Amino acid sequence: MQIIIGSEALAAGHVTRYELTADYRRVLPDVYVLKRAPLTLVDHIRSAWLWSHRRAIVCGVTASALHGARWVDEKTPIELNLGHNKAPGGVIVRRDTLLEAEIVQQHGMPVTSIERTAFDLARRGPVGGAVQRLDALANATHFKSAGVLAIGERHPRLRGLRRLPAVLDLVDAGAQSPKETWLRMLLIAAGFPRPRTQIPVPWPDGYPRYFLDMGWEEFMTAVEYDGQHHRTDPVQYRNDVARSEYVTARGWRRIAVLAGDREADIVRRVERLGVPRAWSGIDRSLIGR
Repeated sequence: MQIIIGSEALAAGHVTRYELTADYRRVLPDVYVLKRAPLTLVDHIRSAWLWSHRRAIVCGVTASALHGARWVDEKTPIELNLGHNKAPGGVIVRRDTLLEAEIVQQHGMPVTSIERTAFDLARRGPVGGAVQRLDALANATHFKSAGVLAIGERHPRLRGLRRLPAVLDLVDAGAQSPKETWLRMLLIAAGFPRPRTQIPVPWPDGYPRYFLDMGWEEFMTAVEYDGQHHRTDPVQYRNDVARSEYVTARGWRRIAVLAGDREADIVRRVERLGVPRAWSGIDRSLIGR
């Protein structure tokens, strides 16, 4: 994908004004791409970085995507750490102090390190959304909370530090989707013991055959979020039937949560299967859906 700074390309003689108008389209002020060329998320990020004239550091949710985190939509605003607040639509500018050790290179662009990215995600926005983003980053990188907390010690005046340990404590690299994170947070907030994620259900020889989204081995109860494809894809449906029969035969009770299920109903279904509830100390309003 050819992405150019228009004024720079004109000054260097790489394109003429006619070619810039005829062959390219503007995606950001002074940033152009070839017409009809589809843009990936990385292309959008590079366009924003070029808009900064290569001075910005990619950060936040955008940095998490470059580190391999999934479930970052291409329409998500691009976050850049830059020395001013002016930004075009689709770009969010931060003005945080970054140490040299907190900057790495990804896709030829300067990006906040994995630990610094996790640090920024943990201290911003609603807790539920932050944990979803952190779960995705942890799933991709398996970052360590100790490294994230150490960054907080180097930046004692930044906002959001007080909640940092509590948010990091909720992170689970086993989450396979934002909906799984939401479901896990709902169960914890309802007072159930923290569920284990990706529980192996083995073959008779002991090797894992299936993995359950989350649950409690001591109660042989699993809770899983079934997306739309579980009902619309015939192959997936047949696999689900075989999986359900095998898991049941191994003594597991499985609760399938679907889109639109009421939170209170989910909690009651888990409770009916004998999983005890206790105070968790988490405000359910922070979960988010």
